[in-house]
Amino acid sequence: MAEFGAESTTDEVLEGVSLGGRRILVTGVSSGLGVETARALVAHGALVVGAARNLAKARAATEHIRTQSKSGGMELVQLDLSSLASVLACADALLADGKAFDLVIANAGIMACPKGATADGFEMQFGTNHLGHFVLVNRIAPLLKPGSRLVNLASAGHRFADVDLDDPNFERTPYTEFGAYGRSKTANVLFAVEFDRRHKQRGVRATAVHPGGIQTELGRYMTAAVRDSLIASINASQPPGVPAFKWKTIPQGAATSVWAGVVAASEQVGGRYCEDCHVAEITNTEGLRGGVRPYALDPQRAKALWSKSEEMVGERF
Repeated sequence: MAEFGAESTTDEVLEGVSLGGRRILVTGVSSGLGVETARALVAHGALVVGAARNLAKARAATEHIRTQSKSGGMELVQLDLSSLASVLACADALLADGKAFDLVIANAGIMACPKGATADGFEMQFGTNHLGHFVLVNRIAPLLKPGSRLVNLASAGHRFADVDLDDPNFERTPYTEFGAYGRSKTANVLFAVEFDRRHKQRGVRATAVHPGGIQTELGRYMTAAVRDSLIASINASQPPGVPAFKWKTIPQGAATSVWAGVVAASEQVGGRYCEDCHVAEITNTEGLRGGVRPYALDPQRAKALWSKSEEMVGERF
């Protein structure tokens, strides 16, 4: 099997792979990684259902995919992850359609935004990045057929913070943009861990991936000074001899999603955290480069987060 790494692109990872007949849901297809992920999958024959909050923006961003596709195809559905009403409407429409999925890539998300609340009163990053996907994926789980997968986009940002199950909405804890982002990204990993445990008996696996540092709309809330400070702290935490931080291109950033979704063996990635097209090592080292913190893969934390999430959304799965 070919070896891939940090600089591998979607097209390199999918070279020689036919996805004809595969049906794949990708959230967040109005820009960046979501658009590139959809493009690569459709180019290899998949039918992609792209979900987006702003359908007009998504139509414009994916027009080249929908008009130039020779083998696969693409359709769009409305989804605002910061509103459970929108999440439920999207899930209901997919269930009514009744067509099974081979892969769900939970790609959409927000990062380091000022303190805010979703339509349902959840802290904005936890509510959008975790709870919105938690409800959507669990609602449509009957459509995930044996052999299918869930890929949650997490981040090295999970190292900023573990989940806080006692105060998920920052009602008592001082809010920080990256602390809240870290909690939501840890939640993305833990959700994959517990979803994998619950569904692997029927041949459905789940994994979480860190796409790498990419300059996309995700960073819209970060000033140049904050971005420079973050990169400086990443480089300062590196051991001697390790190359300085380098931005990935969007095709390099989307490569780990498609690698974990359709190229890697399901047993290899199920219940794990992946980066740079490989399964990451568990590490407690400081800094944001490489590896996954043990708390993000802790099965007991994953079960506890699942229960807390059910309590918050008022639904049992």
